[in-house]
Amino acid sequence: MKAYIFPGQGAQFEGMGKDLYDKYDLAKQRFAQANDILGFDIAKIMFEGTAEDLKQTRVTQPAIFLHSVISAELLGDEFKPDMLAGHSLGEFSALVAGKALRFEDGLLLVSKRAEAMQKATELVDSTMSAILNLDDDTVEAVCRKIDGIVAPANYNCPGQLVISGETEAVKRANEALLEAGARRTVLLPVGGAFHSPLMEPAREELAKAIAETDFKAPIAPIYQNVTAKAETKPDKIKENLNKQLTAPVRWTQSVQQMIADGATDFIEVGPGKVLLGLLRKIDRNAKGIKAEL
Repeated sequence: MKAYIFPGQGAQFEGMGKDLYDKYDLAKQRFAQANDILGFDIAKIMFEGTAEDLKQTRVTQPAIFLHSVISAELLGDEFKPDMLAGHSLGEFSALVAGKALRFEDGLLLVSKRAEAMQKATELVDSTMSAILNLDDDTVEAVCRKIDGIVAPANYNCPGQLVISGETEAVKRANEALLEAGARRTVLLPVGGAFHSPLMEPAREELAKAIAETDFKAPIAPIYQNVTAKAETKPDKIKENLNKQLTAPVRWTQSVQQMIADGATDFIEVGPGKVLLGLLRKIDRNAKGIKAEL
């Protein structure tokens, strides 16, 4: 069974999407639509912008979404998923590729999500940190004991859990986690505490937009970040999507569940190969490939 997986923030690179634009009329059409919907020339930033330009949340998220969705569309009849999943932002790419959302609606939601997250990061001094070589239970227990807001945010693979919260609380957690046996803690160059309670203002803003958007049943089950379980009902998909910004990304659990449900081949669609790297760490026997156009 084929599981198609879509990357999240961090997969961007300079010049992304230019090869697709130069080669395919469909890509030209989608980029033109995106420029109109977003109200700025995202194609120019993706093709010619610096790494710093691409790191702005309002650019990064639509850029990765665009690259991923166009790539999935270009697979044509080869795109026959039995399962779909996306890491954080990638869940929106998976929903559009899986026909649960129209392209235009998906891009609008991603744009609103990026803007809402950006605004939320400006309210509190916050950050994220990767915790390496420590079991999830220990990380969770340490976070609960720290004064201030800090919580698990991304369960990326065994031995790699990202925490998120107020900057000082995250720094205190880093010290405590090193004492608890973590090999390393790495503060991430991000704008704020994504997938934490500090994203509540963004969640509320995005929830209104999700409520007003038409969702359909996807062509294959979507394994959603919040539950790590398969979902096909539009109302349930919307409900889980509403919780995504303030809840952790259960990527390890999602991949494990897909394997338990029969996934034999994982195909990463979109920029980079981050998820294939995580797949090898989650299950060495899992077969993963990059989608070839």
